[in-house]
Amino acid sequence: MENKKPQQLVQSLNRALDVIEKLVESNKSMGVTELSDSLGLHKSTVYRLLATLGYRGYIEQDDYNKYKVGLKLFEIGGLVLTSLDLREQIKPYLKRLREETSETVHLGIMDKTEVVYIDKEETSETIRMYSRIGRRVPAHCTSLGKVILAYSKPDLIDQVVKNGLTGCTDKTIIGENQFRKHIKEVFEQGYAIDDEEHRMGIRCISGPIFNFNQDVIASFSISAPINRMTYERIDELVEVVHRYTKQISAAFGYKQK
Repeated sequence: MENKKPQQLVQSLNRALDVIEKLVESNKSMGVTELSDSLGLHKSTVYRLLATLGYRGYIEQDDYNKYKVGLKLFEIGGLVLTSLDLREQIKPYLKRLREETSETVHLGIMDKTEVVYIDKEETSETIRMYSRIGRRVPAHCTSLGKVILAYSKPDLIDQVVKNGLTGCTDKTIIGENQFRKHIKEVFEQGYAIDDEEHRMGIRCISGPIFNFNQDVIASFSISAPINRMTYERIDELVEVVHRYTKQISAAFGYKQK
């Protein structure tokens, strides 16, 4: 929803923010004339705004005397995003996902080569999977871990393989070549499935969560016993996972290329 224009609008501040947003949006350096024309402002006004923003470090001049976003803006943005509690930001989405699917939803992050459950929304169904916040599980045989690995640097996958692809069940992928191929498939499809690879009788589907730097920072999963999480149900949930990946990631400043 669009913000309502306040009655006590500070015009100079509003225009300064327009300049910053235009430079961010253009993703390139811009001259005074170009900014003036694109914003519909007089050149003298743009000069004054640029001088003030430059003094505060929000914009910089390049070697061609054009203007670009300064490091101060990135510094503030980084501090804001770092200070946001991951669980607090994502909690509303987990609740909605639980309500929409009626299944248990987990939030996980990678710690070295393991996944740590950092939040959970429990299903109201009688039959459910056992899990607890703070529990560590292997990355290579969980959907949460596999989808993070798919969008991480190759070094992390190498480390997981080096540590050993231990079989948690008869369905765990333990061959290196097969595992690497599987991770590539996860990357291409944008989601991961745990088909009784960590615990027999449980299937999960996971999606990645990205930040403004395009980095994967966490993942979420929908988990259920196989009698409810059938292959047909998983096919139906693919669209849901893609949708929540986009929504949650957008909350962290991610913009899909």
